[in-house]
Order: sequence, then structure tokens, then C-alpha cells
Amino acid sequence: MVSLYIGSTSGYSGKNLVTMTLGLKFQQEGYKVGYMKPVGAMPKRVGDKLGDEDALFMQEILGLSEDPEKLTPVVVDHDFKIKAFSGQCKNLMEKIEAAYQELSKDKDIMLVSGSGSMYSGRYCNVDGVTLVKKFGFKTLVIDRFDKELNYDYLAVLKDELKDNMLGCVLNDIPNQFMEELNSMIIPFLESKGVKVLGVIPKDPLMGAIKIGDLAKRLGGRIIVANEKADKVVENFLIGTMQVENFMTHFKKNPKAAVIVGGDRSDVQLVALEGNCQCLILTGNLYPNDIIMTRAEVLGVPIILVRDDTFTIAKKMDEILSRVKLRDVIKVQHGTKLVGSLLDFNAIKQGLGLA
Repeated sequence: MVSLYIGSTSGYSGKNLVTMTLGLKFQQEGYKVGYMKPVGAMPKRVGDKLGDEDALFMQEILGLSEDPEKLTPVVVDHDFKIKAFSGQCKNLMEKIEAAYQELSKDKDIMLVSGSGSMYSGRYCNVDGVTLVKKFGFKTLVIDRFDKELNYDYLAVLKDELKDNMLGCVLNDIPNQFMEELNSMIIPFLESKGVKVLGVIPKDPLMGAIKIGDLAKRLGGRIIVANEKADKVVENFLIGTMQVENFMTHFKKNPKAAVIVGGDRSDVQLVALEGNCQCLILTGNLYPNDIIMTRAEVLGVPIILVRDDTFTIAKKMDEILSRVKLRDVIKVQHGTKLVGSLLDFNAIKQGLGLA
């Protein structure tokens, strides 16, 4: 039995997507796959047991049905943090080890998913680096592009984990960065012994969110075209500029959500006629009757929110960078995409399976 720890340089980097892709691929090849997430930060109750929402979703995708408390033996909630910082959390590693031993019985490969970054949980000694060293896990580290890549972080991890680190997967890479990646970053990483085992380009669908979910996350409500709440938003524009300037930007992003003050009917109308995905009206200001009627006719949802435009734009940016992998379409699309780009043979070889 071999084990692979899937960690990352930061939260929301794509661990779930890579884990499920590998799990399904190993299952297709006939391996008996086990899974656990030692530390979880998304508490979810299943009956009288506390588990982790991501871990429960993952085992559902992989067709497993393990005890939630063994699947995620350490669940971080507010009470846990209070105890941990006051030195009351004892025997956490023993709990993880006991759960790992039970879940790995009769398995060919165990996939062990990290939470947050490789150093998250260091305050109570259950971070990824500590777990990898304790159990001798082979490790795959995901680094998601966010303005830049964390190449220093990857080099430091390689120094610390040595041969336990199989390599990295670089995720969410914009097209305009590919040349620099191939000519500079990948050669640098490989000179430091960090193998690049996959490069996943930025994909709008993977960062999309349903309009109905978006309204809830923004603390707003849909006041027009509620029946279109399942449409998805991939990006957004802010309609605070003059109409002429807005039209120039909007033509480049016709399927964006448009964030605009409820009193800016000029921008609202341009966005509607340009078939935007939805209007997000700030300041709790209702649009006029013309806008309401036109949105109804065109089937464009309008979300009404209380916050100002700047606050909503900040929230939108955070939401779209942290959208969870839940929809069937995303799972199917994402696993197919990632499966075609991972160096699966090199991963198998690193695990001693090839």
C-alpha cells in the first residue's frame, strides 16, 4: 500500500480537483483507493458526528462511505481553536494515525488531502509538512497562480521534504503567462529538483458560480428573472464609469455580471441590451420600471444588494477566486481537463506503481 499527500501553497488552490482526478484515474486502472482528510476546516454534522464538508463530498465522488470522524479526525471550528491555543488539544497525531491505519486497510493506495497550505495547522502540529514527515507520505504540491506563482515556497518545500516531494502541479495559469512559465519558471523549479507534473490553464468554467448562489453569498436577493438563477457568472465588471467607456469594456466581457448603482439606469440599460449574465444593483436602490420590464423580457436576473459598489466588488473578487467544486458539470469538466494534463505515469512511477 502506498500513500500520496496532496497539499498546496495556499488555500483554494485546487486540491479537491486534483485529488478526485487521481482517485478516479487510479480506480479506472483497477486500484483499490482509500481517502482521508486528516484536518478539516469546514465543519459539517452527519447525525451526531462531526465531519468536514469537502471530505464528505470527496468520498461521495470516489464511491466511499467511511465514518466522518475517521475520514477527518481533526475538525477545526471555533471551539477547537480556543482549546488549541490554550494547550488543551492533546493526542491529535494519535487520532490521525489511528484513523489512517483503519482507513488504509486492504487499500492499494491512500489519497490524503491537505487543508489550507502545507503549513496550515502548525499551531497545533498537524500541518501538512509535519504529517508528511511523520508518515513518510509521498507528496504532490499544488501552486495556484494568483498574480504570480509561489516558486520560492516550492523550492523551500523541496529542501524540507526532499525525496518525499514528488513534484508540483501549477494551476490556473493565464494564457499570457505561459511563455514566461515555460522559459523561466519551470527551468528554475526543475533546477531546484522540483518536478512539474502538470500545468493547468485558467478555465472560466471552474471559477464560475450560479447566480442564485451568488445572490446568497452577497447577502442580496433576486428581484427579476428568478427562474434564471441557474445561469452562471464567470467574471464581473464595475459600472461606475461613463457609458461610453463602459461600453468599450463590456464588449470584451459580454457575459459578465455587472455591478452598478441602482440609480445608474444608463449603464444598466447598456448592460441589459448587451446580454449581460446579471445585474447586481448596489445601495439597496431599486431600478426604474423600464429597467425592470426590460430585464424581465430579456430574462436577465437582477440582484439587489445593500452594500456599496466598492464593497460588493471586493466580495465578488473573493467569491470567484474561492468557488467550491460542487456542480456535476464542474466535476466532469474539471476531472477531464486535469486528467489530460497531469503526468500520471510520472506520478505512478514516483509512488512505485510503475
